[in-house]
Amino acid sequence: MTPRQAEFIALRAIEWLVAQDEILPVFMGATGCQEADFRTQVADSDFQGSVLDFILMDDAWVQSFCAAMDVGPHDVYPARHSLPGAQTPHWT
Repeated sequence: MTPRQAEFIALRAIEWLVAQDEILPVFMGATGCQEADFRTQVADSDFQGSVLDFILMDDAWVQSFCAAMDVGPHDVYPARHSLPGAQTPHWT
C-alpha cells in the first residue's frame, strides 16, 4: 500500500470517527485529543495513524468503519503500517 492510499484511508477513518457520537468521546478521552485537533491535525500523518490505531482496537469498529466508508476490512491494518509511527508487533 502506498503512503497516498494509506492517507486516503486514514482521512476516511477520521471522517467516520467524527460522526460516531458514542465512539468519538472514547477516542478523545483515551488520547487527550480536543475538538480543535481534528481541524488542525487532520493532515498530520501521526494523527492519522493514531485514529487508525484506535479503530483497530475493536473489530466491531473496523467493520463499522469499513462498511460505512466503503473501505476493505483487510486494508485498514496495511494502511496503518504505511504511515509513520507504526511498529510491527513482536509476538515473543
